[in-house]
Amino acid sequence: MARVQTGGGQVTPSAAFSVRGALLGARLMLPVAVSVFAYGSVYGVLARQAGIGLVEAALLSGLVFAGSAQLVVLDLWIRPLPAAAIILTTLVVNLRHLLMGVAVAPWFEVLSAPRRYVSAFFMTDENWALSVPELREGRSDAAVLLGSGLVTWVAWGLATVTGHALGAVFRDPARWGLDFAFLAVFLALITGLWRGKRDLAPWLVAAGVAILAAQVLPGKWYILLGGLAGSVVGAWTDGR
Repeated sequence: MARVQTGGGQVTPSAAFSVRGALLGARLMLPVAVSVFAYGSVYGVLARQAGIGLVEAALLSGLVFAGSAQLVVLDLWIRPLPAAAIILTTLVVNLRHLLMGVAVAPWFEVLSAPRRYVSAFFMTDENWALSVPELREGRSDAAVLLGSGLVTWVAWGLATVTGHALGAVFRDPARWGLDFAFLAVFLALITGLWRGKRDLAPWLVAAGVAILAAQVLPGKWYILLGGLAGSVVGAWTDGR
């Protein structure tokens, strides 16, 4: 990846954003998309059980496109809908995207606004975890995030429709082991982010704060607080 000089004298990656990079991202994402389809099907089944229609579920997956937030909100899906609680819960769960965005900011800050916003919409935990090592090592351009995100979006949408349609048959996803797919894919992805012993302290702090926050705070604040704590420690150790 080429590099450019910023106004402050700092060298940052250039705004490479090509079809080749998008295709690389799509190819990297294909194996993970199988697991995304598995737990996306779980969402479809649970959405049907919560009384969400097929069209509604498909639109949620296509327009909101926030897997973990969509799953969490299912517990709040009662009539009349508690709109304020649903919005707040979705916001808290998805605030982690701010931290993810900071991690890829050096590669996206010099892109045009449409490219940044479209890439940000398709950014998920899975394709972000795959893209960061590629971008960090300079093996690809910024479009790798978009390409992998598009594959994730398609897999999630198809899985939602499939799970909803088959919800009458697969009433208990845990019986088929589909609930473990979510955990399995993230355990696999974090190995690609591991940079050695210097990551040990941030990861331990993030895990410790998240576990503590889950015990003392209601809702999903532990996601944000654990991520913030780990990020602060990571920034401190990287700056030493």
